[in-house]
Amino acid sequence: MGVLGFIIGIIISTIVIYLVTKLFGEREGIKTAVIAAVIGSVIFFVGHILIGSGIIAAAIAGIVWVFVLKWLYNMGWLKTIAVAVVIWIITTIIGAVLPTGAGPL
Repeated sequence: MGVLGFIIGIIISTIVIYLVTKLFGEREGIKTAVIAAVIGSVIFFVGHILIGSGIIAAAIAGIVWVFVLKWLYNMGWLKTIAVAVVIWIITTIIGAVLPTGAGPL
C-alpha cells in the first residue's frame, strides 16, 4: 500500500490545493497544484527523517511548505498563510473521514 497510498495522497492533496487556490482567486492550473503536493510530501518526508515525528517536525515542515507555496503561487504572506490554513483544515477533515489501512478499496 506504500506506493499506492503515496499516489492517492498526492492526488487528493493536488485536488485540495487546486480547489483552495482557485477559491482564493489564483490562476495557476493543476500542474502547479501537483508540484505543490509533491514538494509538500517531500518536505514532510525529509522533515520526518531528519527531525522525527511530532509537533516540532510538523511545524518546521509546515513553515518550509508555506515558503514553497508562496513561491509557486506568487501570493502575499497573509494570503499564502490563509491558503495553507484552509488546505490544512480540509486535508485534516479528509484524513479523518477517509479509511486508512490496507483493507479493500
